[in-house]
Amino acid sequence: MKRFQLLAIGLLACLLAACEQKELCYDHSHTADLEVVFDWRNAPGAQPASMRLYLFPDEGGHPLLYEFAGREGGTITVPAGSYHAICMNNDTEFILFRHQEHYEQFEAALTGGTFARPVPRAEGTATQEVRSTPDRLWSDHADEVEVKAPAQGQQLVLYPSLSVCRYTVEIRNVANLKYLKRGEIFGALTGMAGGLVMSTGRTAGEMVTLPFDMESDRTSHLYAEFYTFGCPADSAAPQYLMGYAILDDGKKYSFTYDVTAQIHEAPDPMDVHIVLDGLPLPKPIDNGGGFTPTVDDWNTEEVEISM
Repeated sequence: MKRFQLLAIGLLACLLAACEQKELCYDHSHTADLEVVFDWRNAPGAQPASMRLYLFPDEGGHPLLYEFAGREGGTITVPAGSYHAICMNNDTEFILFRHQEHYEQFEAALTGGTFARPVPRAEGTATQEVRSTPDRLWSDHADEVEVKAPAQGQQLVLYPSLSVCRYTVEIRNVANLKYLKRGEIFGALTGMAGGLVMSTGRTAGEMVTLPFDMESDRTSHLYAEFYTFGCPADSAAPQYLMGYAILDDGKKYSFTYDVTAQIHEAPDPMDVHIVLDGLPLPKPIDNGGGFTPTVDDWNTEEVEISM
């Protein structure tokens, strides 16, 4: 028995001698303060209500999410490491964000919804989903963000710029505009991108149709302004502008313009101005009895563009 006890004591002594003791680390910091600065030199007039920042760890895993009131940024506490970063304003209503777990796939996408009026389709566009036009979206990204700890005075500067395209539509010399039922003039633009990859700025997602409201001067001029993600990358699909009008007698008319050339040849693809000349609205039929007929079908006409 004593031999076994001595043998056990000897083995224990050997094991203890082979162990390397390490002091416990109680005060070593693995996080650091990072000052986030949003520099608005590329969009000086932007006034977002709030901003959002995603930090994607290089080693993978869930991104870190930080939110800031206003547009100025602030100081955050971040685990030390290497990251990719994406920032955007956080006050959009008609944009949803998907694939948020992956920096390379993070995408802004257009929402669907219920539209007050049916949207007639241009020929060949029946399979396109109808989506809302996007809000103004300002964003930026950084491929390399290094956060060291412990360290002082670390700063991340991002330069948000407008990430959606501004489209304006002007239709001149509209005939019989005074017979238009008030508020019943609107349009749609086909063949547009349904999403935007935030880390590259390239369009993504399915091809969609975007309805929009138009303003009338009640004399001869129509105007519209809205935002898009632009045309789908690497797509040869045409873009059609559909105009829809309801006259005082209840008759409905739709007009199709091929605006592909105006969009693709615009000097600035981020600011596209579409100009059309001539919209032949007919005079309403006066039946003499004060009766306004209800007409369900659209009278459709393709219009040649005159500049």
